[in-house]
Amino acid sequence: MTRKLWQFGTREVVFAAIGAALYGVLSWATNILQIPGAGNVSVRPAVVIPMLFGVIFGPIVGFITGFLGNIISDLLSGGAGGFWIYWHIGNGLMGFFPGLISVSIVNYREISSILKAEVMAIVGIIVGMGIASLSDLWVSGMDLATVWAVDFLPAVITNFIWGLILLPILMVAYSAVQARSGR
Repeated sequence: MTRKLWQFGTREVVFAAIGAALYGVLSWATNILQIPGAGNVSVRPAVVIPMLFGVIFGPIVGFITGFLGNIISDLLSGGAGGFWIYWHIGNGLMGFFPGLISVSIVNYREISSILKAEVMAIVGIIVGMGIASLSDLWVSGMDLATVWAVDFLPAVITNFIWGLILLPILMVAYSAVQARSGR
């Protein structure tokens, strides 16, 4: 089956909904693990879910998974931190960028595929958390040094750790599931 990069049909809607639900619930479960000194940034291993769904199902599914999943997480948390659209967009971008290489990946176990996914995850994290963090310049009135220290660095570092460690593991696991199911 040939996939198209911007394909978005019933299959993609279903996977985007599954991804968003997974990301939302698993992020909510770890939201209590706040990074000390960081501005509402928590330790969230689930951040890998939008990246993985982007790599497997494309940029639209990756974006929706991150965007809606972050909204779900905030809603489950009672909205204590507020509703910050830029942070939802930033989380969506963390799934969008890895999705840009989805059509070029044939085997999720190949080192070249894993490296492509990792590079695009890094780009997605930097761009996504950059946009989210910079929004605090005008939304919260923070200065650039505070945004850098309180928002950007804590979010990027923790997302790098979880994304770069878990993405290859989950890609290989997905490949095994694919092989067992004959797809």
